[in-house]
Amino acid sequence: MTQQQLEPATTADDAGEGTRVPAGRSWLDRYFHISRRGSTVAREVRGGVTTFMAMAYILLLNPLILSGKDVAGDTLGQKALITATAFAAAFTTLLMGFFGKVPLALAAGLSVSGVLSSQVVPVMTWPQAMGMCVMYGVVIMLLVVTGLREMIMNAIPLALKHGITMGIGLFVALIGFYKAGFVHQGKATPVTLGPTGELAGWPVLLFAVTLLAIFMLQARGVPGAILLGIVGGTVLAVVLNAVGAIAPGQWASGAPELHGSAVSMPDFSIFGKVEFGGWGQVGAMTVGMIVFTLVLAGFFDAMATIIGVGTEAKLADEQGRMPGLSKALFIDGAGGAIGGVAGASGQTVFVESATGVGEGARTGLSSVVTGLFFAACLFFTPLTAIVPGEVAAAALVVIGAMMMMNARHVDWADRATAIPVFLTVVIMPFTYSITAGVAAGVISYVAIKVAQGKAREIGAFMWALTVIFFVYFALNPIESWMGVR
Repeated sequence: MTQQQLEPATTADDAGEGTRVPAGRSWLDRYFHISRRGSTVAREVRGGVTTFMAMAYILLLNPLILSGKDVAGDTLGQKALITATAFAAAFTTLLMGFFGKVPLALAAGLSVSGVLSSQVVPVMTWPQAMGMCVMYGVVIMLLVVTGLREMIMNAIPLALKHGITMGIGLFVALIGFYKAGFVHQGKATPVTLGPTGELAGWPVLLFAVTLLAIFMLQARGVPGAILLGIVGGTVLAVVLNAVGAIAPGQWASGAPELHGSAVSMPDFSIFGKVEFGGWGQVGAMTVGMIVFTLVLAGFFDAMATIIGVGTEAKLADEQGRMPGLSKALFIDGAGGAIGGVAGASGQTVFVESATGVGEGARTGLSSVVTGLFFAACLFFTPLTAIVPGEVAAAALVVIGAMMMMNARHVDWADRATAIPVFLTVVIMPFTYSITAGVAAGVISYVAIKVAQGKAREIGAFMWALTVIFFVYFALNPIESWMGVR
């Protein structure tokens, strides 16, 4: 054979990519660029399933956060909230998969839901609160359409992007340890090992066993280590629960068993209940501050997550920029509006997407799989309670460890780099806020550059971000000064 015959043919959709892939691929491979990104259908499916299992807790947690009464004393109802949460997650994740073509899954943003429950509904009705979600989603989409959002993301220095990735890793790990009961809020200290300085209960031991099992499988190079660990941990949990080894009350997310029928019809009673206006009792300033706060929560949490997960999936270039970023950002912005219409709060990219990436997911097919599982949950919601939160939490810790490996890319001898990265990394978990970590990193980076006499190296967008984040940290004093609070 000639050398030309030995080389694989290049198809039309690979033009300009610089990568030669076999001709005659399936339409699925061509549409999602599976071979081009060095993945396989099996990896994408495995990654999609893993991502769903890691973030399925949102189906129970989001309704819990949004369960309070609004200013009129009305509630949304648990079953309706579960339906809204599943529908919005399925719809936005499928959009990301089919059109964004990246392994990013979306669901109700806990930061956005927290703002709604703590700051919005005490002064507004739930339909008005969901109207706020639609408004902030539209604002973010406008930022994407004008190119401002992508320009802001690309303006962030590469070292800070690595710091954001590591910070998300620690943040994810902390979430995992906390949800498993391994870490508790202490009385004499901010946090403790277990509730009293020691681990308590069999479920947390199951978490530790699952975590070690995944690490051991990874060390052996076993494909699908995270998914195998979650499945194995769930099976062990079901067995221990069935034989009565663990009391039902010890499980943080409920016993791993099926309650009643596995099938239930969805409840769309709150779908489309959105109001714009009627804010006279709170004033235009309060409305503006609410929208600004929601934009901050949705914008920068998603920005940091997309950067972190995209880098982990090796979709970013040497400058930390991702191809097709504008599509992903637009869909993420649309998630705010979609979640508001559905009654589930704003949707945003989830850091748990990194679990699927850890299993090899590199394309939108993974997101399609995750979205289909969320869609199935519209009818099989009782099944989501089978996977114990303690077992799923182990996957978060594993991913946190994997994302911390970006530390090797940071020049720790350069203070202008090391200090902003350090602040970004530690403030995310210490404040339980991705936005706060990004803000601290940006402000400190600019301040140190100015102190070094290198202000000219700071781009216009970094200056603008510094002002925005300064307002973010000073929002409470500013509101008090203006009489909003």
